[in-house]
Amino acid sequence: TEVTEKLEEVVIIWIKQIRQVLVESEQMRREADDIGPSAELEHWKTRMSSFSSLLDEIKSSRVKKILSILQAARSKTLKQWKELDGNITIAANEAKDNVRYLYTLDKYFGPLAKASPVTMMEHVPSLMNTVCMIYCTSPYYNTSERMTSLLLKITNQMINTCKTYLCEG
Repeated sequence: TEVTEKLEEVVIIWIKQIRQVLVESEQMRREADDIGPSAELEHWKTRMSSFSSLLDEIKSSRVKKILSILQAARSKTLKQWKELDGNITIAANEAKDNVRYLYTLDKYFGPLAKASPVTMMEHVPSLMNTVCMIYCTSPYYNTSERMTSLLLKITNQMINTCKTYLCEG
């Protein structure tokens, strides 16, 4: 029982740390007002990396051994652990899925940032079709909050490109 208690203490510390990571990942991002859409992709790539690393750690043999000992001891902490494990898996899958969908927009980010307003407009119809496809097919990115954020960043990039064009002309 002494070993079980020590292991439960360790798992409780892990639970607190994982909850903190999940809470921080859901907090509002503070971003500059004129940030472009490539920042959205970078955000999700960073999040994907963090949650993938966390998942790798959770699935490690060391953690599995501790959990199997606690399971044999019928520890009550395992219920909380399993719930958090599921939440981490969902967050990792969301980040991976969002990166995959946002990469389909990546080919537009360069022309959006470097083109003249006239040539930039040639890319807008296919860009918007791709955004629509993401909205219709992505299980995670199809909320008005996520779409509003993405469209705002696309608009910011278009405005910044036009400002640059006007200042250079």
